[in-house]
Amino acid sequence: MQKALNIRGLSPSRWLVTEVMRENGWLHEKRRCPKGLTKATTEIEERENLIKQDFTAHAPFSKLLTDITQIQCLDGKLYISPIMDCYNGEILSLLMRDNMKKELCIDTVEAASKRFPIAGAIFHSDRGSQYTSKEFRKALKANDLKQSLSGVHHCFDNARMESFFATLKKELLYRIPTHKMSRSDVRHAIFDYVFTYYNRRRINTANPDGMTPYDYRRKYDLEKAKLQVA
Repeated sequence: MQKALNIRGLSPSRWLVTEVMRENGWLHEKRRCPKGLTKATTEIEERENLIKQDFTAHAPFSKLLTDITQIQCLDGKLYISPIMDCYNGEILSLLMRDNMKKELCIDTVEAASKRFPIAGAIFHSDRGSQYTSKEFRKALKANDLKQSLSGVHHCFDNARMESFFATLKKELLYRIPTHKMSRSDVRHAIFDYVFTYYNRRRINTANPDGMTPYDYRRKYDLEKAKLQVA
């Protein structure tokens, strides 16, 4: 919030921002970590988890995350499948359907590969049946992606993707009556939020100076081009 105000030419102290947010009920209480949900990681799971909760990346398209979430609509559930770039938090592709079959996940990968040079990247997900299916692994291999899988019941192994879902629901889906809207209308609202606002306008505190995902990637491309010219 303080960074957003700074961008608009205002310079309130952190204390003032906190107090105003507290008075208006805009602060969120820290959630307690549930006990008993995290289980010991097996040796096989340890080897298959290439991320190991390190969601940082030194270049775009080198470390990608995915998962599925759902939202209830008037005509049934809508399943949301995005791919996030760890470098800048950008959502590279986003598909939504009325089911969560493996084809949804496979097509999400194909959509990202058509728009961005993701070959060679680490591709991380949970151990859902979609991601461990033979067909999905075949799609990863065809796009030269290295699969990384979370441990069983290790909710923090894909925490950054879960954080995006929490933001999407808090800032958009819980503010509109999705249960009274068709899947088509909700789908349009999500696309607009992600590709018009989240990627290009929303401050991302994980990036330097709160740069948007798009601007941070563009900055990287410009700096890389200067080095190549030099």
